[in-house]
Amino acid sequence: MSDQDSSRHVFRTSQLEEADGPGLNPTGNRTMGEIIAARFSRRGFLRGSMASVAISATVSPMALLAADDAHAQGVVEGSKFDFTEVKAGVDADHHVAQGYDADVLLRWGDKIFADAPEFDPANQSEAAQERQFGYNNDFVGFIALDDADDHGLLVVNHEYTNEHLMFPGIIKVTDGDISIAEATEDRVNIEMAAHGGSVVEIRKVDGKWQPVLEGKQNRRITAKTEMEIAGPAAGHARMQTNADPSGTKVLGTINNCAGGVTPWGTYIMAEENFHGYFIGELPADHREAANYERVGVPGGSYDWGKFHDRFDLSKEPNEPNRFGWIVEVDVNDPNSTPKKRTALGRFKHEGAESAVAKDGRVVFYLGDDERFDYVYKFVTTGTYNPDDRAANMDLLDDGILYVARFDEDGSVTWLPLVQGEGPLTAENGFESQADVLIETRRAADLLEATPMDRPEDIQPNADTGRAYVMLTNNTKREEANAANPRVDNAFGHIIEIVEDNEDIAATKGTWEILVQCGDPSIAEVGATFSTETTEDGWFGMPDNCAIDSDGRLWVSTDGNSPSKTGRTDGLWAMDTEGAARGTSRLFYRVPIGAELCGPCPTADMSTFFVAVQHPADGGEDWEEFGRPSYYEDLSTRWPDFDDAMPVRPSVVAITKQGGGKIG
Repeated sequence: MSDQDSSRHVFRTSQLEEADGPGLNPTGNRTMGEIIAARFSRRGFLRGSMASVAISATVSPMALLAADDAHAQGVVEGSKFDFTEVKAGVDADHHVAQGYDADVLLRWGDKIFADAPEFDPANQSEAAQERQFGYNNDFVGFIALDDADDHGLLVVNHEYTNEHLMFPGIIKVTDGDISIAEATEDRVNIEMAAHGGSVVEIRKVDGKWQPVLEGKQNRRITAKTEMEIAGPAAGHARMQTNADPSGTKVLGTINNCAGGVTPWGTYIMAEENFHGYFIGELPADHREAANYERVGVPGGSYDWGKFHDRFDLSKEPNEPNRFGWIVEVDVNDPNSTPKKRTALGRFKHEGAESAVAKDGRVVFYLGDDERFDYVYKFVTTGTYNPDDRAANMDLLDDGILYVARFDEDGSVTWLPLVQGEGPLTAENGFESQADVLIETRRAADLLEATPMDRPEDIQPNADTGRAYVMLTNNTKREEANAANPRVDNAFGHIIEIVEDNEDIAATKGTWEILVQCGDPSIAEVGATFSTETTEDGWFGMPDNCAIDSDGRLWVSTDGNSPSKTGRTDGLWAMDTEGAARGTSRLFYRVPIGAELCGPCPTADMSTFFVAVQHPADGGEDWEEFGRPSYYEDLSTRWPDFDDAMPVRPSVVAITKQGGGKIG
């Protein structure tokens, strides 16, 4: 999901706020666009039309020659994918490639416990929602049970809520003007219960997945679940509040976007746009004033602070320091206390995908999803023990957090965020490692890391030493150049990092742009998909991604729409090697207004779980509907298509008809 600004809209849209956020980086550090320009302007092969200039600037010459040769022969040899592509477009339903089924597995409000109440959208309550599947499912992970790919735990983040799609009777239309009713305490508490995450046992029966409501590990995590603050910032004075003078306990987790599953089988929840949940003001000379300005606190997108003092800065000025972390959940024990792992830094975490390095240390790649913010990785001090799960349970409390600097010679350097090294000293306000981690963004500013175009999901492949960085967009870039002609980078791009010696724990590597997104048929856009990519295969706004067990890259998107791209969001298969490199194919697309999240393949690639978030949002963007969409007047009623039911965010299980490997 995208980052936000502090304005309050009538509707909390799919972006929550403006499409790509305010951009809060105050530094003059050279941006990724400037580095791309400097790097490629020296290559000497830039010539021809604007389209060829843009392609030449962002795809290696060898890849261009291979793609052109393959196109001349009418074939693309070496593609790792084989399926009939979905037609790109916009309508009220979802669509999957021919020969596959896309079955709705879990919907907002579905029971996840045998004794949970049935979903009644007209009579919602906090108590009911705490026993039901939450709202706006984003990250999806699968943890196999019994060493089988047909039985496991589905772990799902519930990122945020859309009141106008959730609650009946709160929208008023007067002479074409739309307003939303003032929040009530009951409504706020339902929203808080709809946040967080779900752990649900699932099993495949007769080829179809279904929840096991009697599952002993089933669990709902909400914005009120008690959590432990762990790692270097635990107990620090800046983490202490009136409600928690110890600075080691916090209620809940919020705005959980992407996440991950660790090698030892725990569930990782990433806290992204936490700033939007706070109201109130601090004195200008308050210790945290500059810290909060750097992350956009208070955002004022929610009214929770009117009923819960901890979300009001004037009453609990340290509370925002207790959000913006990585949360680890032990799924084996439904009564365990989730832990906020402060060693991984505090910022607007999109996700936290991990892999085991050659020496056994565990590496997490982390994106800070805001315009002009940074790419990070965390390397544990300890090593992973595959034979002793208990020995791994606190690995995330000790390690080094790095931030990336991308240079024009094609190198990437990982800069350690360690108190006392370089500018990270007491003279600059970093008296301890806790200070560095609480103000991770400011520490990275001082290290002159590279401001990026909204880093979201980052997927490592330990077998190849490569990682793929999703950069959704940046519409605030102001300087054009021949090598990167998109002043308004509305469509984003994907960077491939190759770590030295194919070791993901390395502190140096190289980088290349895999593809620059957008419509390749429009020269001014400067998209760089392979020439074999069809009119249905290109996309904009890459967001989440997955690398399957065959090493293939899958990309989901956030922001494609009738007005921007003439298509909805979806899941694309992306070749990364050989003559097919840069070729993309559309595998699955979502209904109008939705964002495609997840995506999560099982190890045997017999199932692909995806999350369809906020369907029906933004109906005014679709000519066929042509007006704002809300509970009583929806642009789609997916997935039930029942007039008595609202639209419902859902997790979908995609399988091949007759069985077999997807793609």
